[in-house]
Amino acid sequence: MPRKPSRRDVLKASGALAMTVYAAPLRAAAPPAEAITPALIEAAKKEGKVVWYTSIDLSAAERIAKSFEAKFPGVPVRVERNGAERLFQRIGQEYSSNIHAVDVVNTSDAAHVIPWKRNGWLAPYVPEDVARHFPAEHKDPDGTFASARVTLCPIAYNTNLVKREEAPKSYADLLDPKWVGKIVKAHPGYSGTILTATYQIARDIGWSYFEKLAQQKIMQVQSATDPPKKLALGERAIMADGGEYVVLQMKEKGDPIELVYPTEGTPLIVGPNAIFRNAPNPNAARLLQSYMFTAEGQQVMIDSAGMHSVHPLTKEKPGRTPLSQIKLMKDDAAAVEREGENLKKRYTQIFKV
Repeated sequence: MPRKPSRRDVLKASGALAMTVYAAPLRAAAPPAEAITPALIEAAKKEGKVVWYTSIDLSAAERIAKSFEAKFPGVPVRVERNGAERLFQRIGQEYSSNIHAVDVVNTSDAAHVIPWKRNGWLAPYVPEDVARHFPAEHKDPDGTFASARVTLCPIAYNTNLVKREEAPKSYADLLDPKWVGKIVKAHPGYSGTILTATYQIARDIGWSYFEKLAQQKIMQVQSATDPPKKLALGERAIMADGGEYVVLQMKEKGDPIELVYPTEGTPLIVGPNAIFRNAPNPNAARLLQSYMFTAEGQQVMIDSAGMHSVHPLTKEKPGRTPLSQIKLMKDDAAAVEREGENLKKRYTQIFKV
């Protein structure tokens, strides 16, 4: 009888799929791991706040922030939420103007940490849990970032408008004429999740898929968080792409929405967290960074935000499909960083948006 894969096996497998960026050449040794100490907490309280830029859906990001605030009263989190590609542009514009507003960032486009690190903008800082528990594939060897969340970019459908037996099971199924005018899709120029997914689908299936999909009279929206919401409202019957975690939250809330992990494979989205070297609230930044990588912080990501975690002391929420049972596409952050602008241009030309 085949051996049932252990959680360690699953973490190693997802790590191997996750990020080639974490295997980038070393520039310097990572600093020693740091624990959450009373001194760090007091220093964070004196600073009085922490500013977190994130592409996580606002309601989920605020739940994560509130869990931190409940753990550490006196250190409120100011959540600045936008699409990952917009956040990348904003940070670039701020730093080019010598504006240092962001303390900690979480992006759904793992390619972003490559130029940030290359520019010397990221502060080396290794939370204790990252050093002790995170697979090597999910942490920067130089200690400037690690995988705070893992999520997917699947298909979904409205259960009031589509019968289970008639729902698409693959990307190829989305090209059926019966779905003309019934599909919603997000844009890679706004969303890091969608940019990453676009790269993986184009690589594994081919641009011809998108050329055919564009003939289906797609409703085009911006963020990866938008398609599930259009679906739940009944504005479209099928979601071609979008944030799995948003679908999970809405389904568990009772909305008529169901996930489909396409037979060709589901795009894997890894979201790193990093502290900026010129963070205006450096101690509060370290405290937030450390908390988010604890088993407690990661479990909040799983339970209340619908994410996956590579922390081995966390547990998948009952009723959800574990990563080990889903065929995944391979992420390649370095390739997305290299090809991202051309991907956006080609997509815009095909969909005329």
